[in-house]
Amino acid sequence: MTDPQLNYVGPIPKALTGPKRPRPWWRQVSWPFLAVVVLPTLLAAIYFLLIASPRYVSEARFIVRSVNSAQISPLGVALQGVGLSPTMTDAYAVHDYIMSPAGLRDLRRRFDMRAVLGPPSADMFSRYPRPGEALNEEGMRKAFKRFVTVGYDSTTGISTLRVEAFRPEDARAVNAALLSGGEVLINRLNDRSATAAIAEAEANRTLAQTRVAESQNQLVAFRNREQFLDPAVTATESAQLMGTLMSTLAQLRAERAQLAAEAPESPQLPALDGRIRAYEAQVAAERARMAGTSDSLAPKISAYEDLMRAREYAERELAQATTSLISAQQEARRQRLYLERVVEPSLPDAAIEPRRWLSVLTVFLAVLLAYGIGWLVWSGVREHKQQ
Repeated sequence: MTDPQLNYVGPIPKALTGPKRPRPWWRQVSWPFLAVVVLPTLLAAIYFLLIASPRYVSEARFIVRSVNSAQISPLGVALQGVGLSPTMTDAYAVHDYIMSPAGLRDLRRRFDMRAVLGPPSADMFSRYPRPGEALNEEGMRKAFKRFVTVGYDSTTGISTLRVEAFRPEDARAVNAALLSGGEVLINRLNDRSATAAIAEAEANRTLAQTRVAESQNQLVAFRNREQFLDPAVTATESAQLMGTLMSTLAQLRAERAQLAAEAPESPQLPALDGRIRAYEAQVAAERARMAGTSDSLAPKISAYEDLMRAREYAERELAQATTSLISAQQEARRQRLYLERVVEPSLPDAAIEPRRWLSVLTVFLAVLLAYGIGWLVWSGVREHKQQ
């Protein structure tokens, strides 16, 4: 006969099994938390603390200004009040050059940028090309933006150029080369603006000089053709001669009239008549010489005055063109831009990038925030289904 307790197949009482053993702490953590938070943070810590290559940072500060930058207009003051500056656009031109393909091309003429951005000792995620980046001009340009940054302080007008590299000498050399390229750009802009304004003023002055020379040549040709220097002087002399002739003629006529009244049969009358006729002929000739025909002085004086007015107008035009040229040169000097280096490119003695612990903390907070948002969304969906 068997014992009924030996045939019992139900659950074992807790008194017989003893107290339940607690699970390890890693089994108490949910697998979504491990996958979303713990694993990315662990990978970030491994990369930033053990794998990431150190990068050296060279900084330089510069300002773009003009000669008359100290004379700020009321509009410039108003623009500065809202964070804008009259020289900001000039500084941004240098910024655009630094980050442009032209700036990178200038660097590639001086350095082996492939070796600067991607030395063999650098880790695969920091150097160029990293996974996903193409080995071409566009790929290098995109990678270049990871190593170079430039900013502008609207309060002081100072720009900061920051260059990262895996060797301190490379960082400083690239920084200095970019600043030199910016100086070349500023000089080219100065030459272009000054050349356009000054060239136009010089062209106007050359045209005015040509007109003065032409008017002078026409005046010389007129004098040579007519064989006198100034028709006005000649006309004055002719007028004086006419006055003298008319006075003498009047005296002769008065003498003849008196003689004819006193001695009508005087033998001097024919001689006086001859003298009177000679003076009358001389007066008629002088009058014809002064006016009345195409060869007289009147039309010649008119032509001469036209030539003199043309020369005076050309001389005034030349004086105005010369004044405009001097003003354009002075304005070009006042508007000339200069790139002043406030702080020369530094030679870093220690690597400050990447900021390892800060990067790990940033990854941890980012994935923790993502996990929290996902957990709230999932909780809301589950509660909605239960209702």
